[in-house]
Amino acid sequence: QVQLVESGGGLVQAGGSLRLSCAASGRTFSSGAMGWFRQAPGKEREVVALISWGGGLTYYSDSVKGRFTISRDNAKNTVYLQMNNLKPEDTAVYYCAAAPGRYTIVRAINDYNYWGQGTQVTVSS
Repeated sequence: QVQLVESGGGLVQAGGSLRLSCAASGRTFSSGAMGWFRQAPGKEREVVALISWGGGLTYYSDSVKGRFTISRDNAKNTVYLQMNNLKPEDTAVYYCAAAPGRYTIVRAINDYNYWGQGTQVTVSS
């Protein structure tokens, strides 16, 4: 069992930055792929950034590539999402998710077994 708690969301002006954190508990955190996802009102949940178990492989959606950076610290059981040059279209609830036992990048949302409660990110123009 893995429990995930996101933090770091908030209100920021366009062009600003935020750093999201996802703290995990449970023995399987360090042995699985992780990801950040987001869901805007009226839209489906979408992939933002993914990271492999060891952190050596990452994936970004085209909409955030070059602006967001995903990283993880397995010693601290935490995954991060550094978000720079934020745009109003980045406004959404951001979720982290875990896929224990999966060592490479996991692209399918349905393959993530555990989800956090989400943190709101609002970017004003």
